[in-house]
Amino acid sequence: MGDDAGTAASGGGDVGRGASATGGGLRRRRRRRRLGIAGIAVVVLAGGAAGVGWAVYAKLSGNITADEAAAAELARYEKERPTAQVRGAQNVLVIGSDSRAGDGNARYGRDSGTERSDTTILLHLAAGRDSVTAVSLPRDLMVDVPDCHRPDGSRSKPVFAQFNYAFEAGGSACSIRTVEKLTGIRIDHHVVVDFQGFKKMVDALDGVEVCLRKPVDDKDAQLRLPAGRVTLDGEQALGYVRARKSLGDGSDTDRMDRQQRFLGALVNKVQSNDVLLNPVKLYPVLDAATSSLTTDPDLASLRGLYDLVRGLRGIPTERVQFLTVPRESYAGDANRDQLVEPDAEKLFTRLRTDEPVTIAAPPRDSGGGSAIPGEPGGTVSPAPTFSGNTAAEDICG
Repeated sequence: MGDDAGTAASGGGDVGRGASATGGGLRRRRRRRRLGIAGIAVVVLAGGAAGVGWAVYAKLSGNITADEAAAAELARYEKERPTAQVRGAQNVLVIGSDSRAGDGNARYGRDSGTERSDTTILLHLAAGRDSVTAVSLPRDLMVDVPDCHRPDGSRSKPVFAQFNYAFEAGGSACSIRTVEKLTGIRIDHHVVVDFQGFKKMVDALDGVEVCLRKPVDDKDAQLRLPAGRVTLDGEQALGYVRARKSLGDGSDTDRMDRQQRFLGALVNKVQSNDVLLNPVKLYPVLDAATSSLTTDPDLASLRGLYDLVRGLRGIPTERVQFLTVPRESYAGDANRDQLVEPDAEKLFTRLRTDEPVTIAAPPRDSGGGSAIPGEPGGTVSPAPTFSGNTAAEDICG
């Protein structure tokens, strides 16, 4: 992720749910998660019984921007797009836009008038809704970007370039076509999230807790934090998921891992019963979240979003998985990435065919994206294991 390009970040993955919980505690937590989803359904969808309920529903639905231009562009290329192989499985491309609209966002880099995508996650929802797999795609991954429709009406030329160029050249439609060409996976929906909405959502949640192994002092990200468990407000959270020089090894792989961990913590905070079962707390969260979203037309309402996620209520956090596509330094430029094969194709095949994806904690010296080799002695499992983490892992684990 670029030095001045910024990250929209809906980042990271570990959650404060210790693995040593008792069986009773685990059952209570799962029940709270189910109640939380039910709370959203009651507040969002059952508001028709009272005029104010419908007004809230209409207001929140109206916050979401429908990406009609992307839908029209994708329709033009329908014949070249891959077809879905498994009925019921859904693939959602989540794009972090570095738009700097809004107070204070200019500090995150120069606004050239062109939005860029520094955070992109391919979210796979299993057909049986028994697992969710989130795969980060590095912004510096070298890929074939097709010719795309530019905002000014012209068309870009096909080019072999960094992945984030696709969004700069042709917005979400170009990113989707690039991902489909790269993976062979049909993208059913897409969601674009911006800086301002990300900060507002974290603030509406009264912050999100992370765990820092050592203090952070990053002038570029305007971030000073102590070691240990820390609750970040919106501004701090944005700096945390974007920081590059002062956290980890300075690589994009490390930053993607941090974003995944933060995303898991954010999901768990949203699912906590004191948020979802309390309309006073829930409304500002939904207002901030929906105001930050641009989606395909089918998702551009609370009903559309609910229809997509309603089957996820019973998924345990250990089945919410985060990983980075198998990648390594690009042969032509060590500052760029390329896919590790055949590991990447094995991952894409399992997602296309809705086969389970197995992950394990990455080795300490791993780049975080490759499949983990088989056991010593030459025995290799027919089902590959990828390095990653789950939302069940303790944030300080």
